[in-house]
Amino acid sequence: QLQLVESGGGLVQPGGSLRLSCAASGFTLDYSAIGWFRQAPGKERERVSCISRSGGSTYYADSVQGRFTISRDNAKNTVYLQMNSLKPEYTAVYYCAARRGNFLCSGYLLYDDWGQGTQVTVSS
Repeated sequence: QLQLVESGGGLVQPGGSLRLSCAASGFTLDYSAIGWFRQAPGKERERVSCISRSGGSTYYADSVQGRFTISRDNAKNTVYLQMNSLKPEYTAVYYCAARRGNFLCSGYLLYDDWGQGTQVTVSS
């Protein structure tokens, strides 16, 4: 069974840090570009960051540039999102998604597989 599982979310104070993980089972991530998305209540799903299948190219939304770092460890079949200097407006459910191919980012409807999401709450 193909599955993506996010972990690492939680409650953190403004200015704090979290590291999200996206682990794959049932398939290898070696051939997939990965995107991280988030969705806050009442808002549309927003692309946060992307990484190419080699890890050589990355993308960040303007709102998180300089605060988030995406990386991947293909040996562990896992992609990470290091989130620093967190703001309350970053509160959302964070999802990872995989799409097979050699590219950086795609529209969210084009991704092949999605995780169930992990809640990130930034609040004092």
